[in-house]
Amino acid sequence: MSLHGTYDPDNIFAKIVRGEIPSVKVFEDDEVLAFMDAFPQSKGHLLVISKTSKARNVLEAEPKTLGRLIGAVQKATRAVTAALEPDGVVVTQFNGAPAGQTVFHLHFHVIPRYEGEALGRHGGGMADIEELKALAAKISAAL
Repeated sequence: MSLHGTYDPDNIFAKIVRGEIPSVKVFEDDEVLAFMDAFPQSKGHLLVISKTSKARNVLEAEPKTLGRLIGAVQKATRAVTAALEPDGVVVTQFNGAPAGQTVFHLHFHVIPRYEGEALGRHGGGMADIEELKALAAKISAAL
């Protein structure tokens, strides 16, 4: 898929927002949802998405939506840092397939980094759901 296109209301994140596909939630409000990445690159990798925008990427996003999302990204990053005590945190956002975007719904990744541990492949192996639930509970408790 190219950098430009039409929003697909049946993308996996839209289905998660509608409750059609389960997710392991960390926090949510009327506009934002933070949940554990089912294919994590690191222990505690989570995603922050807009529940209201039909933007596929940052180029299409409304400024108000971006402001709300980046505030939630900071909240999630602080909680991950407090709960999991990583050595660093990567915050990233992809735009277009050549840049690594695989789900065309505006979202940010919060990826804890641990000294001496390699970063997993983007979209790599699926995580154990019970481990994701335990991590989500720990991160949620740090909010």
